[in-house]
Amino acid sequence: MSAPPDASHRAPHAGVVVIGYNDAAHVRDAVRSALAQGPAVREVVAVDDCSTDGSAELLAELAAGEPRLTVVRRRVNSGGCGSPRNTGLDAVTAPYVMFLDSDDVLPPGAVDALLMAATGTHAEVTGGLCVRRELPSGRERPWQPALYRAHSVVARPSLRPRLVRDTLCVNKLYRTGFLREHGIRFPEGRFLYEDFVFTARVLAAGPRIALVPDPVYVWHVRRTADRLSLSLDRSAVDNWQARTRACALAYDILLGAGQKELARAARAKFLDHELRMYARELGLHDAHYRRAWWAHTRAYLARYDATDWELDNAAPGRLLARVVLESAEPRDLPRLRDLAARPARLCPPYARSSDGTPVWSDTLPQVTLAPLLTRPVHLLPLAVDAELRPRARATRLRLRLHELYGRVAQAGPEAVEVEWRGREDGRTSLSCTSPLVPSHDGTWSAEVPLELDALGTGTWDLRLRLRFAHGVHRDVTAHAVAGAGLLRRRAVPSARHGVLLVQPYATHSGALALRVAAGTRGVVAVARGRLRRLLH
Repeated sequence: MSAPPDASHRAPHAGVVVIGYNDAAHVRDAVRSALAQGPAVREVVAVDDCSTDGSAELLAELAAGEPRLTVVRRRVNSGGCGSPRNTGLDAVTAPYVMFLDSDDVLPPGAVDALLMAATGTHAEVTGGLCVRRELPSGRERPWQPALYRAHSVVARPSLRPRLVRDTLCVNKLYRTGFLREHGIRFPEGRFLYEDFVFTARVLAAGPRIALVPDPVYVWHVRRTADRLSLSLDRSAVDNWQARTRACALAYDILLGAGQKELARAARAKFLDHELRMYARELGLHDAHYRRAWWAHTRAYLARYDATDWELDNAAPGRLLARVVLESAEPRDLPRLRDLAARPARLCPPYARSSDGTPVWSDTLPQVTLAPLLTRPVHLLPLAVDAELRPRARATRLRLRLHELYGRVAQAGPEAVEVEWRGREDGRTSLSCTSPLVPSHDGTWSAEVPLELDALGTGTWDLRLRLRFAHGVHRDVTAHAVAGAGLLRRRAVPSARHGVLLVQPYATHSGALALRVAAGTRGVVAVARGRLRRLLH
């Protein structure tokens, strides 16, 4: 009588494709995190994209002691991530496959959670929660958490258009046969944002999709690394052109497959995500970049048709896009930066056309803001100015809420909740509530004391919640008011630390934030951090 088959081969299992290029410092951790998934992972295929830093040799040493690990070394560097992933996909023999980048890791139990959902629901694709971990702080933020709040099954992607917002390929388990049957592959060569195209091809094939709330992927974000990842390196306009190219191709794939709702959702996602993200950073670039970005964006947006503008036409991304389309040259960049923030802020001036209709400005009256008149208060791009003058005894935060075409007065502002949130660890400090007092100029103001010793050292983001009548509220950030030395670094005496170095500053999105360092060492640390940010 023959022996029964090994249980590990009867149970569902997956292959993990790990790709890397010149990443010897991290690839070992990535591979080990895949192998540590246990019997759920039958094979790990590590594809080295012709590294020159010893990565291939390191992987060969690991493979010598691990039969589940296969190393494939490409003879020529591809310049991107798509080709090595395709190489790994061709080598996988397991019925399910995942993708893992060399500088990220799989958390314990990730593959088990995905496999259980895939086999239990007969899903071709199973997605889980990706966590973005900022390094070196370790602060974690979930990626597209709205999709992964609970276990669910989507019979076909068109039933949940929001799926187009999760363009990642790494937080998902795919049935290998499904990908091969439909010829779904990544773009080859140096193609940035290749996962946009791959994901569009997956959705276009109409798979049954299972979603799980479990964390299944840890995306390491290293903004101060010597070599930024392809997606983080946005210093040249080429990056923006590559991103729009990928978005355009994804749209064409979905539309060509008859997935009209998904295609429209993909265009809406571009306005709400890509356009806002890059618009927030426009002021960081030189005039040549801004002109090239503006011209390219206008040409891209000109492809949109009437149906693309119908959905939520008061959304910040759509207003921003209209300004770009109607302007031949870059304009109103500080105001656009605030509108692109999250949450959005529409700062003054508040102009009206000759018939009283709200418009973007007197010089751009063709961009109407009329949809704001019916937008729910909790979604309005309300603007709050913030001034902070650090002083030895009485540091006070002054806030001013602007009217927005009568909507604020109509809502009945009552109070503002103030919270300082640690940038590195997300902890909350010094929460308080202050009444909003009407002023003679039609705004509402509040003044809140700030005890710097009680706040503590670190980088702090200001978060506000505006309270209105009938229990309505709106979460906002505050626009950092510049001028008159308001954003100047100051040394403040401290009973606890001897001296504090305090600097209010405006973030990339124009919001007020605060850096606090203690003593001489703190001053040096702040200076070094400032230098790193300038260099990167």
